[in-house]
Amino acid sequence: MKKILQDLSFSELENLIALLGEKKFRAKQLYTGLTQGKKISEINVSPSLREKLLEDYENNSVEIIKTLASSDGTEKYLFRLADGNLVEGVFMSYKYGNTQCVSTQVGCRMGCKFCASTLGGLVRNLTSGEILSQVLAVNALHGGTSEKRAVTNIVLMGSGEPLDNYSETVKFLKNVSAEGGINISARNISLSTCGLVPKIYKLADEGLPVNLTISLHQITDEGRARTMPVAKKYGIAEILKACEYYFKKTGRRYIFEYSLIAGENCDKEHAEGLVKLLKGLPCHVNLIRLNEVKERGLQTITEKQAYLFLGMLEKGGLSATLRRSMGNDIGGACGQLRAGYLSNN
Repeated sequence: MKKILQDLSFSELENLIALLGEKKFRAKQLYTGLTQGKKISEINVSPSLREKLLEDYENNSVEIIKTLASSDGTEKYLFRLADGNLVEGVFMSYKYGNTQCVSTQVGCRMGCKFCASTLGGLVRNLTSGEILSQVLAVNALHGGTSEKRAVTNIVLMGSGEPLDNYSETVKFLKNVSAEGGINISARNISLSTCGLVPKIYKLADEGLPVNLTISLHQITDEGRARTMPVAKKYGIAEILKACEYYFKKTGRRYIFEYSLIAGENCDKEHAEGLVKLLKGLPCHVNLIRLNEVKERGLQTITEKQAYLFLGMLEKGGLSATLRRSMGNDIGGACGQLRAGYLSNN
């Protein structure tokens, strides 16, 4: 596979243009065109420069090859990468703006039992430019520009564990929030992790105040390990300590995702345990009725049961909400994205 031009920051693009013996303004032309979601062949530059670039760089790093529309307005996309690999992504409209869920890996090696992304294991990491190109493609599809973005918020919650692809994820965060590009504020970006503790500390020191979201889903290490293999390596106490450090460094409260799984983690005992574990911390609990994955055999609970659990948390003094599931009918809800073909099943 050739290199990805979207991997480069603006300053790196300027250096490339200088090495190619081209005039400096060409870098701005290229950067603007790429931000608009264009292929190299579609950007208004000289034929000679275009030819030089296409010798070493992919004409199109990411292409939307199929779209599914949900009854709630959510859209799910199948992205084909330049090497033929596939990832999925989701576009959701809210009152406060439009959120895009992006993938950071083809597949995943974390093995969480409630997630479809990990079914085939990890194929490879995405480059920063491949992650960015998902955003640029969807922004362009919805008529957005760098001045008036159609994509206003990003969640790194598609296939893959972002912190398992640390360097490329961080480079993506810097490039997507850079002035002159699509410039989406880090404060409008959420990064979801299953709890890779050393990388949480490292991220805290990057100076990127993204919203840190931790997949918790249980109140004990033993219970967590039943559905999340990573729990055998990093305990809840270690995660809480890392979150405390993240808050001190960024000033951003952290969020715990908690998927409600029938017979597993959603009775009164678990609600009381969650209150005891988290009360008084600068955090928020985001409850999610499990989005079922047919291969996994885990079952969700009713909406009424979910609200009863939420009520127990609120009565105990926790900041908590029950997330509205979007895109479930097209397999686009949390935990349902795959490294494969789109399907309604």
